Amino acid sequence: MSGHSHWAGIKYKKAANDAKRGKVWSKVARMIIVAAKSGGGDSNANLALRYAIDKAKAANMPKDTIEKAVKKGTGDLEGVNFEEVLYEGYGPSGVAVMVEALTDNRHRTGPEIKRIFEKCGGALGTSGCVNWMFSKKGLITVNTAGAEEEQLLEIALNAGADNMENTGEVFEITCKPGAFEQLKKALEAAEIPAQVAEIAMVPQTTVPVSDEHTAKRILALMDAFDDHDDVQNAYANFDIPDDIVAGLS
Repeated sequence: MSGHSHWAGIKYKKAANDAKRGKVWSKVARMIIVAAKSGGGDSNANLALRYAIDKAKAANMPKDTIEKAVKKGTGDLEGVNFEEVLYEGYGPSGVAVMVEALTDNRHRTGPEIKRIFEKCGGALGTSGCVNWMFSKKGLITVNTAGAEEEQLLEIALNAGADNMENTGEVFEITCKPGAFEQLKKALEAAEIPAQVAEIAMVPQTTVPVSDEHTAKRILALMDAFDDHDDVQNAYANFDIPDDIVAGLS
């Protein structure tokens, strides 16, 4: 689980399950509302909205729920006013952590994020303290069993990808955010299914984690952020070997 080259370390996610589906829908609905509010309700003209709707569809959100979220964003339906807030800090072993939140009350969310950091052996930092360690990129993963490497590399590079890496289980393709939609459509046209398709904050360097105790604390921190209603994404630059992860499963 490498924060540098493996998706799981860039953005730790627990396996999706039915118990979490409602929470996932709630988070994606917030993303749709904010995107529609800032850029309008036409997903053809609003890339942020299109991206949010694609995430909603991937999470099997009902069509009418998506449409209601769009209308709340455009003001056609009454809704809550959410604002984007970025929290930065450190986890165990100095791991850099970035937390993207959409909240209707930053005076509530900020102290809660601070408590999560502290409870799991980390600390909330000041604005800009770790942001410089990450780069915003489009990131797509494809199962190695689902594509031929040379063909995939050619398609990816022609569609604007910066890099492709074989991590063993998946091919990880990165691109500039502006090339993300084009790259995703190129893979869809070639009928190559993507496991993950995200705009992510990718760490430039990683912190190796070699002991099980520290790994457990880091993953508990990421789990706690994942469970928080206001948190959209949590990114970190830890690098945990697969054998340690297997021992924690």
